[in-house]
Amino acid sequence: MTQPKRGPQAFVIDAEGHVKTEIAFARDEVHGELAVMPTAFDRSARRQFPWAGILVSSLFALVSLWAGLAITTLVEDFFARSAWLGWAALSVASLAGLAALAIMLREITGLMRLRKIEHIRNAATRAITLDEQASTQTALAGLDVLYGGRADMALPLREFRSHAGEIIDPSDRMKLANRLLMAPLDAEAQRIIARRARRVTLLTTVTPAAALDIIFVAAQNAGMLRELATHYGGRPSTLATLKLARMVVVHLAITGGLALSDNLIQHLVGKGLLGRLSARFGEGAVNGILTCRIGLAARDVCRPIPASANNRETLASLLREVVNFGGKDKKPGDGIAVP
Repeated sequence: MTQPKRGPQAFVIDAEGHVKTEIAFARDEVHGELAVMPTAFDRSARRQFPWAGILVSSLFALVSLWAGLAITTLVEDFFARSAWLGWAALSVASLAGLAALAIMLREITGLMRLRKIEHIRNAATRAITLDEQASTQTALAGLDVLYGGRADMALPLREFRSHAGEIIDPSDRMKLANRLLMAPLDAEAQRIIARRARRVTLLTTVTPAAALDIIFVAAQNAGMLRELATHYGGRPSTLATLKLARMVVVHLAITGGLALSDNLIQHLVGKGLLGRLSARFGEGAVNGILTCRIGLAARDVCRPIPASANNRETLASLLREVVNFGGKDKKPGDGIAVP
């Protein structure tokens, strides 16, 4: 008996010799091309049920119901004592509810804005890497909405729009947007990071208690994250700032940005000088370097267009500006190479 012909198949075998995935290739009857159809999948790759999210949501709903019941009971008690006390308590409770609603809307708006910047950055990355026209149009439309109403971006946007009629590849158009739109923002971001790092270095040097150092450095870094996010078009609420901080920590972990050594400080202040510096100034210098590194990572995360290797500000060049206490700030574009 003649057996039916089997189509070509591909199997993925793990290290233990077990078949985990089977992919069958069938010919498309309409286009006459090979189509890929998964016939099996790894069951261990299924997403687990989000029990942690359900627990947090349930506890939040329970606390909200308890707070609402407690406030309602309190207002009723005030009404039982006196009418004007009841109306006063109801007015205060309504004002508190309005403030809570405004805070919730601000938090949601900040998270949505941060997600929008992530979406623009993903589209820009695809446009530069894969030279996709659709991704380029999506990224440019997002940039136009993000910076269209800002007075400081009016001239860069006008200059970029002047090239709209030219025939340019999608990846090159994104690189042009990176050069014309991001360079002024990067220059100001560099000054923001240098100012925060300089402040951390000076105040850490003169602060007598170590606990105050931790509080001050944490406050300065949180303020720097919010300032950089606002500078690049975000609206950093509390939750958005926490999410941004988590993204910065992940970015630092991936790039190894927290690695420090005495050679870096010696390169900055001069070889052999580090040994003659006071221990307190050494602590301030380390805190300033960490602040610079966090600022550079935050800049990369907040940027709607990924920074290329040529226009990434190096840590050494930024630290030279930090220690230039009496120098003038750089003009926009100085010290930043653009593609």
